[in-house]
Amino acid sequence: MPQITEGKARIYIPRTKQIPTKDMPVFYNPAMALNRTISVLIISYIAKKEKRKFRIALPLAGSGIRGIRLILEANQAVKEILFNDINKKATRVIKKNLTLNKIPETKAKIFNKDANLFLIENKGFDYIDIDPFGSPNPFLDAAIKALSRNAILAVTATDTAPLAGTYPKTCLRKYWARPAAKHPSAHEFALRILIRKVQLIAAQYEKALTPIYSYYRQHYYRAFFTCEKGATKTDRLLAYHKTIENKIGPLWTGPLWNNALAKAIAKMHEATLLKRIAEECKISNFPFIQYHALCKKNQLPIPKLTSLIAELKKAGFKAARTHFSDYGIRTTAKEKDIVKIIKQLTR
Repeated sequence: MPQITEGKARIYIPRTKQIPTKDMPVFYNPAMALNRTISVLIISYIAKKEKRKFRIALPLAGSGIRGIRLILEANQAVKEILFNDINKKATRVIKKNLTLNKIPETKAKIFNKDANLFLIENKGFDYIDIDPFGSPNPFLDAAIKALSRNAILAVTATDTAPLAGTYPKTCLRKYWARPAAKHPSAHEFALRILIRKVQLIAAQYEKALTPIYSYYRQHYYRAFFTCEKGATKTDRLLAYHKTIENKIGPLWTGPLWNNALAKAIAKMHEATLLKRIAEECKISNFPFIQYHALCKKNQLPIPKLTSLIAELKKAGFKAARTHFSDYGIRTTAKEKDIVKIIKQLTR
């Protein structure tokens, strides 16, 4: 088998010419490397800040790359990792990869079970990562039940088409909300719809899941949550579930990020995504403004994004680029204020 390097890990992956799909003999997607890097950064930061170690579950472990990187790059944060995959070939590859990286048996255990059965039989996790091909829905109930107090849950959704409004009926059926079809800020609404769905599943068990780091990238949505127990805390979160513009949602209207966390991990890594979020998280207004669409709507020339942000700040507004779009800004300014400044810039 060929060997690849990602972060500090070296792993074997079965030879294949196909693009990553759920039908691969052992799932590994190189495009998700930053996704895994962010996991390492977040767990490292929280472990150091709270002086704790994590018992971690990877119910859909694939090649094992996420867990191996966590052990190698955030070793002091890891108590143990339970690697699970329903595919026997995957578990054999995980074993080889653990050996290749000289990871002791005290840090890693391997299971070959259905993901939900694995989570039901092994509870009390401090961090569970649900990173499926497609919707996370089939795994949410078991994962949330398996969370310990103050645990972290990470959820990925790659079924972006329903969430972003291409298939509104599918979104309503799977995520219990109406998406923002053809809306310039559709991806932010989609992420907030996903967050609400996860929170609703948790609410059944009086678990309050607060988003601490959420983002959209290329072909997926991703959110990290902290878990607190209690009916009052859960009810407080549910109050943030609202319908926008009388037709979008219901969705999560609270913060997408913990500002201290966003700022800290942006200092730990040079990725543009992290830098943008570290600035964007300082502004609570939503949705972000797709300024190209705003210019088209008002038949205005398109100014430089940096100039627009600078002028908004000069006018006393908060403004920053958004990670959701190369043509988007998050700002405290109203649409009419932005239009006025664009007119001044393009005279």
